[in-house]
Amino acid sequence: MPRLRDQVFGFALLMAFDTFAQVSFKFAGMHAFPPELSVRWLLRLLAQPWLYGAVLGYVGTFFIWISLLKRTAVGPAVAASHMEVVSVMLVSSFLFGERIGPGQASGAVLIVAGIVCLAIGERDAAARQARDIGQEICP
Repeated sequence: MPRLRDQVFGFALLMAFDTFAQVSFKFAGMHAFPPELSVRWLLRLLAQPWLYGAVLGYVGTFFIWISLLKRTAVGPAVAASHMEVVSVMLVSSFLFGERIGPGQASGAVLIVAGIVCLAIGERDAAARQARDIGQEICP
């Protein structure tokens, strides 16, 4: 298992790439309006650098995610990957002036609390496993 510092860095990087991808899609979508079924609209969409930022963000997210899954427990990894929901909400509020209501704020708090609970549970399980292995070696 990698050190906690490495895991935190990896998940922060994952969150940054995923948030960048989501925000890039939002910007690309804003510049693609009004949508129409035409080659001209498609060319206008493909001319948006934000579209390529979104693709780059998702490619980076994919490789970081695969790397993290090789090195961390699946349960906490999946939970921590949902921090992106919170980061996108906060960044969207700042960049786009989107309102964060009580429901969204409560949901964000629950997501963070769930991640913390899973991380504590994983840490405790690892400590129990290490203790059990030690007892098997030195009864």
